[in-house]
Amino acid sequence: MATNGKKSRKKLIIISAIVVVLVALGLVVFLGSKKEPVLAVNVEKVTARTLTQVVTATGKIQPEVHAQISPEVSGEIVLLPVKEGYRVKKGDILLKIKPDIYIAQRDQFKAGLLQVKSSLVKAEADYKRAQGLMTKGLIAQSDFDQAVSAYEGTKAQYAQAEASLNQAEESLRKTTITSPMEGTISQLNNQLGERVLGTAQFQGTNVMTVADLSKMEADVDVSENDVTLVHVGDTARVSIDAFPDRKVNAVVYEIANTGTSKNLGTQEEVTNFTVKMRIVDPGVTLRPGMSMTADIETMTKQNVLTVPIQSVTTRAPKVEVKTGQSDGQSGMVLTSGQSQKTKNENKPKEIVFVVDNGVAKAVPVKRGIASDQYVEIVDGVSEGAQIVSGSYKAINRELEDGAKVRIEEVKKPAPGAPGQSS
Repeated sequence: MATNGKKSRKKLIIISAIVVVLVALGLVVFLGSKKEPVLAVNVEKVTARTLTQVVTATGKIQPEVHAQISPEVSGEIVLLPVKEGYRVKKGDILLKIKPDIYIAQRDQFKAGLLQVKSSLVKAEADYKRAQGLMTKGLIAQSDFDQAVSAYEGTKAQYAQAEASLNQAEESLRKTTITSPMEGTISQLNNQLGERVLGTAQFQGTNVMTVADLSKMEADVDVSENDVTLVHVGDTARVSIDAFPDRKVNAVVYEIANTGTSKNLGTQEEVTNFTVKMRIVDPGVTLRPGMSMTADIETMTKQNVLTVPIQSVTTRAPKVEVKTGQSDGQSGMVLTSGQSQKTKNENKPKEIVFVVDNGVAKAVPVKRGIASDQYVEIVDGVSEGAQIVSGSYKAINRELEDGAKVRIEEVKKPAPGAPGQSS
């Protein structure tokens, strides 16, 4: 019996110990779940630097001076002495259109003019004879008026026939098209024997383009939000897809006054303005139609406080709901007489997170100009302050005012790793 009692007490002690351990583990898990998480972040100090505001846009390389060649008359191309890439001088023949029909029209109007001219000679003689008889009172007034009318009518017919002949001769001359400028055939769209439409009555066929390839420009589309930042005379750095290892300099010389809209009437509708930049000393052979990206430098400021551009985010202030009047938009309940003021106070504000003693504090800031990497801070932080610069998820979603953080060093790729220059 004594042995059984000892076994029971031992079993009870073991069970009690297990219960104590389980309760302790439960407390640890419970208290651990209540512990505030610590977020890992990257930081960078607020630094004074020279900052250049940049507007980036894409477009094409085009010749600054070019002429699209479209014939004014229609017909078959019977002479095409040029090819794409040929150099031409002003006045050189570019193409000829079959002139047979225009020669026939000219001859027809020439014959008609000769016929009307004979009638005009007779009408003029009759008019002069009637004028002499009228002076002597030998014919009636009605007969004289008839002679005058016939003469004036024949003169009008002659003028009309002469104009028709001139027009026919002009059309015949237009069957030969010459170059309006010195340059290069940069584009040739038609071949010998093809028929083309003239611009006299139709849109016309763009047969070729003559361009001065010694003067090239970069044409880009700039959004309506950015075009106000761009001015004539601004410099730009142009990256051309065909030459990825180099950039060329350019200067803005023309900004469109009227925008062009794409996807009109849809949610994707955008309005852009064409900005033209003159390429300065490219150092490479540029061809029309090459794709490019331009970084237009619109403003430069010296010694301004800056932070990484991704460090600036927006947060809506927390609002205490009170009994009163609803603003009808956000769902907040506003006290009487303070609706408009509260709306303004509770608009989302731009902030950065300043790290101090392991705590991230949300600080409202006022931005200035921005480059592609950094943004000017006009007000809100001082030089040397540690600003959260990453991660994107932490800055824009996870961090809140007063959150505990742990600074994590940014890992730099080892020398020789992909993406690193040797």
